[in-house]
Amino acid sequence: MDIQHAVAQPPLVIRREDYRPPAWLVPDTRLAFDIDPAATRVHATLSVLRNGAHSEPLRLDGAGQTPLSVVVDGVAVNDWRVEDDQLFIPLSGDAHSIETEVEIAPDRNTQLMGLYASGGNICTQCEAEGFRRITFFPDRPDVLSRYSVRLTADRARFPVLLANGDPVAQGDAGEGRHWAEWNDPFPKPSYLFALVAGDLQVNRDSFVTESGRTVELGIWVRAADLPRTDHALHALKLSMAWDERVYGREYDLDVFNIVAVDDFNFGAMENKGLNIFNSRYILADPDTATDYDYDGIAAVVAHEYFHNWSGNRVTCRDWFQLSLKEGFTVYRDQGFSADQGSAAVKRIEDVRGLRAAQFPEDSGPLAHSVRPDEYQEISNFYTATIYNKGAELIRMMATILGPTAFRAATDLYFDRFDGIAATCEDFVACMEEASGKDLTQFRLWYSQAGTPRVSASLEHQPGGGRATLRLGQRVPPTPGQPVKQPMLLPLKIRLFGAETGRPLTDERLVLLDSNSETIVFEAVTERPVLSINRGFSAPVVIESDRSPADLAFLSRHDDDPFARYEAMQQLMLDTLVAGAVEGRADHEAAIAAVADTLDNPELDRAFVAEAVLLPSEAFVGDQLSSVDPEAIFRAREALRRDLGRRLEDRWRTAYAQAPQIPYVYSPEEKGKRRLRNVALGYLAAAGVPDAATLAFRQFEVADNMTDRQAALTTLVSSDDDLRIAALDIFYNRYADNPLVLDKWFQTQALSSRDDAAATVAALAEHPDFTLANPNRARSLVGAFGVNQRAFNRPDGAGYRFLADQLIALDRLNPQTAAKLLPPLGRWRRFDEDRAALMREQLERIVAQPGLSKDLFEQASKSLDG
Repeated sequence: MDIQHAVAQPPLVIRREDYRPPAWLVPDTRLAFDIDPAATRVHATLSVLRNGAHSEPLRLDGAGQTPLSVVVDGVAVNDWRVEDDQLFIPLSGDAHSIETEVEIAPDRNTQLMGLYASGGNICTQCEAEGFRRITFFPDRPDVLSRYSVRLTADRARFPVLLANGDPVAQGDAGEGRHWAEWNDPFPKPSYLFALVAGDLQVNRDSFVTESGRTVELGIWVRAADLPRTDHALHALKLSMAWDERVYGREYDLDVFNIVAVDDFNFGAMENKGLNIFNSRYILADPDTATDYDYDGIAAVVAHEYFHNWSGNRVTCRDWFQLSLKEGFTVYRDQGFSADQGSAAVKRIEDVRGLRAAQFPEDSGPLAHSVRPDEYQEISNFYTATIYNKGAELIRMMATILGPTAFRAATDLYFDRFDGIAATCEDFVACMEEASGKDLTQFRLWYSQAGTPRVSASLEHQPGGGRATLRLGQRVPPTPGQPVKQPMLLPLKIRLFGAETGRPLTDERLVLLDSNSETIVFEAVTERPVLSINRGFSAPVVIESDRSPADLAFLSRHDDDPFARYEAMQQLMLDTLVAGAVEGRADHEAAIAAVADTLDNPELDRAFVAEAVLLPSEAFVGDQLSSVDPEAIFRAREALRRDLGRRLEDRWRTAYAQAPQIPYVYSPEEKGKRRLRNVALGYLAAAGVPDAATLAFRQFEVADNMTDRQAALTTLVSSDDDLRIAALDIFYNRYADNPLVLDKWFQTQALSSRDDAAATVAALAEHPDFTLANPNRARSLVGAFGVNQRAFNRPDGAGYRFLADQLIALDRLNPQTAAKLLPPLGRWRRFDEDRAALMREQLERIVAQPGLSKDLFEQASKSLDG
C-alpha cells in the first residue's frame, strides 16, 4: 500500500461553505471479505440512487487499492476510470446495483487506517476517511447505508470473525476456512464500519435493558489479556444503565462487542455494535494499571458506548460538524465519570486538561473554531478544541437552560434526528425550541476561535452597603479572525463576607453578553470577596483585582469546590509568575493556604491532593508574554522546596495515612493514594535526607501500579543512585508488557533532571523503542514535547530531536506524526534565539520530499499562522 502523499503543490483546502448534498445515495451495502494479510479481496455490492435531478456519474472514493472488476446491474463494464484515487462510473438510470472487487494488503498498512494487521489480527479504523482504503465508496458521513457483511478466512489463523450489528450465520468454507455473516439494520455512514478477524478470547456478560431486552456483551482480547478485562466490562454495564437513567437512551442491538488492539491511532472507536479500542483503554489490573488508568478506561468505555446515540443513531452531516458528536459525547462521559466518584475532583481534572491542551491551542497558530470553516486533512481536527472545548459549549447550554429544559432539548434532538446526518445548528435549534431561550449570540462559540478573557473588579461602599461589580470581556485575535464579537458568557457569581466568611448573596448566574457590564449588589454589610466563574461555568480566563489575601480567604471559605480549588491555584500561579519574572517571590500566602487546606479534616482527600498541587511549568508559561523555561523551572522548584520544608510535618502525616492493602479501587482509596504520593513529591522537593529511601521502599513494597509509578517518578527526577536501580527493576519486571513499558519510557521523558534531553535521545535508540506503535511514539516523543524545560534547551537539541522523529514517523503514520508537532508551533511564545531554532526545524519539516498532507498542514500553519 502506497502511504506517501506528495506535497509539491499545497493540498486541496476543503471549505464548509462548499458543502453540497451527495449526488448518489447508497441505501444498502453488501460486503464480502476474503481475508488474507498480504492480499485481502473485497467484493462490494452497492444499491445506488440518484439524489435529485442531475447527470453526474457515480463517483466512489478510494485510496491505494487495486481495482479488479466493475459490474453494473449484473453486467461487467469497462467504461469506468480511476482518477486521483476516485472511481468514476457513468450511469444512465436513477437506480442501479454496482459491484466492485478490489485487492488490498493489510500487512503493509502502517498508517493504521482502513483494514490493517495488528499483533497477528486483522482490524479496521475508518474514521474519518479510512473506509475508502478498503473499497470504493462515497466515503462521507452524510451517506448512510444498511450493511450486511460476509467474512471468510483461515479458521486456524482467524477463528473469530466479527463485524457491525448482530450475527446472522456462520459455517465451514472448506479447505480449512470458515465464514461468518453479520447484519446491521441501522443505517450508518461508512466511517462507522468495522470488522475484526483474529485469534481472540472473550469475556462475556449480559445486560437487561429498561424495556426488558437482553443484550449479550463481549470484550475480545488475546488469551493472555483476558484476566485484565473485568473493569472495562463492569464500566460498560454501568454506562448502559446510566444512559438509560440520565438521557433515556436504550441500546438497540442484540449484541455489543469490544475488541482491544495494540496498534491504534486513537483511544477507541465507536463503530456500531463493534467498538475497537486501543488496548490501553481496556486492560487493567492493580499490578499494571494506575488509578488514572482505571478512571480513563471507564471514561473511554462510556464515551464510545454513549456514541451509540450521540454519533451513530444521530451522526454528522459533514466533518465540519465533528463536535456535534464529539463535544456532546465528551460532556456525557464527563457526567458519567462525575457520578462514579467525586464530581468536584472530576471537574478539576477536566478543567486542568482543558487548560493544558486547549487553551494553548486557542492561543497558537493552530487555533480554530469548534465548527471550523476549512481544513486540508480532517484528521488534524481531532483536537482539544473539537472535543474538550466542544464539551464546554454543551455544558454552558445546559447551565443556561437548566436541567429540566436541557433534558427535554436532548430528547427532542435524539427523536427528531434519529437516522439523520445532522449539524451543530440542528442541536442548538433543539435547545432553543425546548427551552424558549434565544441562543443567537451563543452560536458565536461555534464560529469564533480563541479563549475569552474576563476582567472583574469589585468595589464596596461600607457606609451605603452597596457593592459594584464591573465585568468586561475581550476575545484575543486568532489566525484569520483578527476582530471578535462579544460572546455570551454564563458566569456563576457569589459574594462572601471578608470578616465572617459567610455568603452575602445567593449564587447568581450572570449572562455577560457585551464588552462590559456593571452589576450592583445592595445591603452588603461587610467587605465582600468575589467568587466568580464558579464550577468553571464558562471556559474563560478570569483577570480580577482580588488580592493574595482574598484568594487565600476563598481557598478556606468558598462553598463551591472548584472555586475553592481555583483560588488556591490562582494564588500559587501569581506567586510563580512573580518568581519567574522578578527572580524571587513572597511564598508566605501560598504556604499558609496549603497548610490550611491540609489541616481541614472536612475536605475530601482527593480534593486536597488536587488543591495543593502547583500549576505546571507549561501553564505558568502560558501567563507570560515570553516564556523563559529556566526561570519558570527555578521559580517552581523554589516554591516546591519551601512548601516541602516548611510543611514537612504535615507531608509526613499525609504520607503515613497509607491506603488500604490489598489494593482497592474506590473514590476514598484513590484519594488516599493521590494525597500520599503528592506528599512524597513534596518531601523529595524539600530535599529531606530520607526522601529517596522512602520512595524506593514504596517502589519495592507497593501492591499496585499507582504507588509504584509514583515512587518511580519521584526517583527518576532525583540524583540518588536508587534511581538507576528502580528503573532497572521496573524494566525487567515489565519488559514483556507493552503498555507498562510505555510508562517506563514516559516517566523518563518527563524527568526534571538536567540530563533529561540526553536520556530521551538515548532511549530513542533503545531496542524496545519503535515509531511503528503509536502508544510507544507518544510515550517518548510526545511526552518529551511537553517537558517544557528539557524540550526547550537553549541549544535547540530538543527541537532537532522532535523534528527528526516526526520526519521518520511521517513515513509510517502521518496521522500520529501530525499530532506530535504542536510543541514546535509555539515558537512565537519564546525568546528570539529559541524561536529561530524552532522555525528552522519547522522549515526543515515542510521541505521534506513526499511529506504527508497531515504533517504539511500542521507545520505550514505553525510557520504562517
